[in-house]
Amino acid sequence: MKHSTAEILREYGPFPGVDKVHGVTWDGQHVWFAVGEKLTALDPANGQTVRSIDVAAHAGTAFDGEHLYQLAEDRIQKIDPHTGQVLNTIPAPGGGNDSGLTWAEGSLWVGEYRERKIHRIDPESGAILRTLESNRFVTGVTWVEGQLWHGTWEGDESELRHIDATTGEVLESARLPDGVGVSGLESDGGERFFCGGGGSAKVRVVRRPR
Repeated sequence: MKHSTAEILREYGPFPGVDKVHGVTWDGQHVWFAVGEKLTALDPANGQTVRSIDVAAHAGTAFDGEHLYQLAEDRIQKIDPHTGQVLNTIPAPGGGNDSGLTWAEGSLWVGEYRERKIHRIDPESGAILRTLESNRFVTGVTWVEGQLWHGTWEGDESELRHIDATTGEVLESARLPDGVGVSGLESDGGERFFCGGGGSAKVRVVRRPR
């Protein structure tokens, strides 16, 4: 397994009125981040927040190219980003102990935090299609160029881990500085990972390990 130290490229926040940053996702233009009772869009070019949607947003966030998905307690909401309307709701696999959320290969991938699992689920029904086991708490999850990555956060230690999407084996890890936690995780499809910073109320950009 390849180990490295994560390189933080930029930090945004803390943001006014925001206590915690949970899930994050990327719509190709803005970083959306979940802050409890709303989803907020950030322009990463200038660091300004541009709009918010009033919706329960307690954990992971995802974007399928058209709709946002947001974990709220024991359910996943499908949201129209233009109107803010919740279009559909499905049960979350962890029943409220869910963490990260991402979209890939026509499915939603959901982290189950303390159970150290990642579930692939049907986005229409919530049915679990596959479960991967991790040996660390799972926070954010993301896919980039066929690679499945997830964040871990235990105590003061956080890592970004690239795992085998079939076996769950850890292929490489990038450790963040002590005290820097990763709640949400999303790739921009290229060199950058966007990381939610939990109680720091920050969003960080980390260089994707190569």
